[in-house]
Amino acid sequence: MNEITVTIIDREGQPHVLIAPTDMNMNIMEVCKSYELPVLGECGGMAMCATCQCYLESDHILAEQNDSELDMLDQAFFVKPNSRLGCQIQITEEIDGIVLRLAPEA
Repeated sequence: MNEITVTIIDREGQPHVLIAPTDMNMNIMEVCKSYELPVLGECGGMAMCATCQCYLESDHILAEQNDSELDMLDQAFFVKPNSRLGCQIQITEEIDGIVLRLAPEA
């Protein structure tokens, strides 16, 4: 499999079903930007801005959050227990069918 399906729920509640390649070393933030969804990704994926914060709404098990992601979420607005930074979620076969909701803009 060279691509997976990702569902992103935008800030108005509209779901967007995206096709994401698994062979290009992309992350959720980059896929959202490629589909022109309203994800800023100001830091370029370095876990330094939280403008790609999203909420995990499916039952997928993601990799543990690293210290950079935890530190950034500690400073971000609208953080929930299921908050993740899209730039830290790599596109892999394991997340096929994942559902994420964009966090409100600060």
